[in-house]
Amino acid sequence: MNATLGPLELVDGRCVVGDVRRPGGCWVEFREEGLYRHVPAAAEGELIPWNRVMLGLRVIIGRGYPSKGGNYSLRGLLGGLPGFRGRGVGHLDMTLRHPYEDWSVEFGRHHRSYRFTEVLLLDELLKQTVAAGEAHRLADAAWLGDVVARLKPLTAWSNGGIRNAVAGARQAGEPTEA
Repeated sequence: MNATLGPLELVDGRCVVGDVRRPGGCWVEFREEGLYRHVPAAAEGELIPWNRVMLGLRVIIGRGYPSKGGNYSLRGLLGGLPGFRGRGVGHLDMTLRHPYEDWSVEFGRHHRSYRFTEVLLLDELLKQTVAAGEAHRLADAAWLGDVVARLKPLTAWSNGGIRNAVAGARQAGEPTEA
């Protein structure tokens, strides 16, 4: 995966959400065994196994929750404007099972701005992949890179267009049987 999709990127062969290059920053790594949260103050991060993640992952850009269920808070929108670029945080929200709990993990924003469409496409990609029982595939850099390459140039704005684009990219990324 050489392209990025919003806060998602490949760094040293690892699929990560957030800016791993920022000193003292936090980010989430997609590993085969689950989500691994890197926290600067902790000696060791926290691993959430994929089988605990249910109902998809939600990408929120900005601190706190945006109004009316969007993907950006007011601070998140400002973080992408000139003079504010690369500031602030985002987070992944999810519901975990055993025990059931709402869980949110923070990640540091990159210095580049995130296109609104990219954040929506990433959000849908995470949601569909978890719903299909394939969350572990998010750690597969080759598969994820292929899907991201198909999604990156898109500018779909309708919910149906985004859902269909992600479903098509996920299906096109499947290996063909000989």
